Amino acid sequence: MRAYARKIGAEFRVIRERKFPDWPLDYEKLQIHELAKEDGNDWSIYIDSDALVNPEMFDVTEHIHKDTVCHNGTDMAGIRWKYDQYFRRDGRHIGSCNWFAMASDWCLDLWRPLDDLTPEQAVANISITVGERNSGFCDTEHLVSDYTLSRNIARFGLKVHTVMDLCARMGWRGPSGRPISPFLFHKYTLSNAQKALEMLTILSTPNGQPGPVGLGWGLLTPEAVAEYRKRWGFSA
Repeated sequence: MRAYARKIGAEFRVIRERKFPDWPLDYEKLQIHELAKEDGNDWSIYIDSDALVNPEMFDVTEHIHKDTVCHNGTDMAGIRWKYDQYFRRDGRHIGSCNWFAMASDWCLDLWRPLDDLTPEQAVANISITVGERNSGFCDTEHLVSDYTLSRNIARFGLKVHTVMDLCARMGWRGPSGRPISPFLFHKYTLSNAQKALEMLTILSTPNGQPGPVGLGWGLLTPEAVAEYRKRWGFSA
């Protein structure tokens, strides 16, 4: 992530303090609404700390207009969220997958903290999927920022684009022709240990070759993987 920030000329900033102690920890992403104003940022890009960014990842801000926010991909809102007047009026059914989210200074309402719902009311509007529940690594509180950004997109009528669609337009598609984003990797319904192992797998699979968790990035040698496992105690 630091390398990506350097590549696109961005400041790298880590959110370390709690500003919303009454809310689930996931809600701290909403600090961006004020941090971006304080810093005078023309663009803000948020990436979850358990995501991988390929060194070849391009500067997404060069491909979208400042009146549009961007995610890696989106979900169908009705799967997870209880609708209110904003979702119904908007009618686009956009569910934010905000582990990768970006917006310009024109669109900071994407991260506007909720001013008309309590934490309990917001969490009550969230229904996790069967897969998320069965994984044992996701609960409703984990998705409170996804819910908030989804509601803000509907509430403020924000235009939305995705990295997956950008990549598809430039020729990156999967075997079935579906859009793919080969420069980002993120999974959240796994244990931390399994996440690390899958990250090692995608980093060490030869560049562009299919592997058990996706196309390889070819960034780690077998020796480097062995050293990592030894250093951090991975036995498998």
